[in-house]
Amino acid sequence: MPKQARAWQRMLSGRRLDLLDPTPMDIEIEDIAHGLAFVARWNGQTRGDWPYSVAEHSLLVEEIFSRQNPQSPRWQLAALLHDAPEYVIGDMISPVKAAVGPSYGELDLRLTASVHIRFGLPAILPIEIKKAIKAADKVSAWLEAVQIAGFSEVEANKLFGRPDSAVLRGLEIKLRPPAVVRADFIARHLALLARL
Repeated sequence: MPKQARAWQRMLSGRRLDLLDPTPMDIEIEDIAHGLAFVARWNGQTRGDWPYSVAEHSLLVEEIFSRQNPQSPRWQLAALLHDAPEYVIGDMISPVKAAVGPSYGELDLRLTASVHIRFGLPAILPIEIKKAIKAADKVSAWLEAVQIAGFSEVEANKLFGRPDSAVLRGLEIKLRPPAVVRADFIARHLALLARL
C-alpha cells in the first residue's frame, strides 16, 4: 500500500497545522503574520526593491474597509484576516485559481473558518460583511495594479472597476521589508482585538 502524502505543516511557533482538517488551536497570529509577510502578491511581478506581500495587502484592505466602517472592530479584524489562509497555501492569481478548480476554494474555506473561530469571528461571515470586504479588496487590487503592477488605469478599470476618488484619497502603496510589515500586521491585529 502506498504511503499517504503528508498533509500538515510545521509552523515556526511549533504548531503542526493539518491543512485538510485545520483546528483553531493550531493557529497563531505570529505564524499568519510571518507567512503573509513573505508571500508575494501578483506572483512577485511588482515594481520596487521589496515584494508586495499579502500582509501589506491585508493591511491596506483593512484600512480601506475601516474608512467605510469605522465603528466595526470585529469586522475590521475580519478584513485584516481576509487572506489569512494564504500563509500556508500561498497567493494564487485568479487565473490559476480557476485552473485549479473547486478544491482550492474548499481548502481556503476550511482554513478561513479555523482562523475566524480562533480569533472570535463567525466561521462564515455575514454576506453583507463579506461583500464589503470584497469591495475593499477590489479597491486595493486597483491601487496595486496601477501603482506597482504595471497596469494602465484603463486596464485596471476594466478588470477591477474604477474606485471612487474619495476612497482613494491619501492611499499610496509603499513597499517595505517583510519584518516591518510582519510587525505592523501583528500590531494592528492586537489593536483590533483590544477594541472587541
